[in-house]
Amino acid sequence: MQKLCLAVVFFFLASLAQAEPLPVVASFSILGDMVKQMGGDAVSVRTLVGSDADTHTYQPTPEDSKALASAQVIFVNGLSFEGWIDRLIPASGTKAKVIVASQGVTPRRMVDEDKGGKTVADPHAWQNAVNGRIYVKNIAAALEAALPSSAAEIRARAAKYDSEIVQADAWVKKEIGVVPKARRKIITSHDAFGYFGAAYGVTFLAPEGVSTEAEPSAAQMARLVEQVKKEKVKFLFFENMANKKLIEQIARETGAQMGGTLYSDALSAEAPTYLEMFRNNVPKLVEAMMRNRK
Repeated sequence: MQKLCLAVVFFFLASLAQAEPLPVVASFSILGDMVKQMGGDAVSVRTLVGSDADTHTYQPTPEDSKALASAQVIFVNGLSFEGWIDRLIPASGTKAKVIVASQGVTPRRMVDEDKGGKTVADPHAWQNAVNGRIYVKNIAAALEAALPSSAAEIRARAAKYDSEIVQADAWVKKEIGVVPKARRKIITSHDAFGYFGAAYGVTFLAPEGVSTEAEPSAAQMARLVEQVKKEKVKFLFFENMANKKLIEQIARETGAQMGGTLYSDALSAEAPTYLEMFRNNVPKLVEAMMRNRK
């Protein structure tokens, strides 16, 4: 009887151990949402850069280092988006497997005037929903490898999520498609919508470059103000994680109106998921572009 009781206890403890969610870390909120969508209850996700926060200028904390040290899988965007994490991961002493979610994406190249005109990779690849599908594939494969007992459930959630992204991509194309091509011009805080613009036929202009770390020069601001006037862009947008002072300055100098908040690098209460980001942004963009002057 005693042996039977011990066997039951060991089985119970083993079951509890297996039921413990896998500790994982995601570098920023959009990536954290994707991991949760596929991992479900099988994972415990710690997101380093949360909602309404700027990953470009983020300053890591000691708690972030502890989270990395205890994680079994770490998900990063890559494409030099989180420059600080390249130092933080080795400093944390973590043994976790590091997964670059953008692996397999064809990067857009852009000139970064803040780096002396150097050509750099645009890190905001998730803004094209087709690239979002690549993120899903990479994340799901990593979770399946780390959680073989939950692999079937992860594959099922990933397939469902992938289907939802395909539908979102088709919806964005349909919504943008009603706007005459000559009116598809938008001004935003920083240059985060390049992949979106290339995929869906919208021209985005911004006072800040690929990152929010550097302030634009007076000459850059003057050129942008002149361009807004010349192309008769009527609405300007700021992003939830960016400083809106530059956009407000352009609005004062051009007479353009503030069009509200867009979500590019971070989620928020208004746009709490990756797919909600598109559903929130697109109607605002369409309404503004339709009112651009010919």
